[in-house]
Amino acid sequence: MGWSYRKSIKLGPFRLNLSRGGVGHSWGNRAFRVTRTADGRKTLNVNLPGGFHWRKTLGSSSRR
Repeated sequence: MGWSYRKSIKLGPFRLNLSRGGVGHSWGNRAFRVTRTADGRKTLNVNLPGGFHWRKTLGSSSRR
């Protein structure tokens, strides 16, 4: 099994995500969040009360 690392730093509605794969960031709150991952993917997350959630990938990875 390989090793992994993940650290998240909150700065108000902005979050900086550090991982073995690189640095990502996200903006938003608990109900609505836009994320840019370390590998370049962009996702939109919407969370509703009662456990309902929706996720849409807005762009594909920039690295291949």
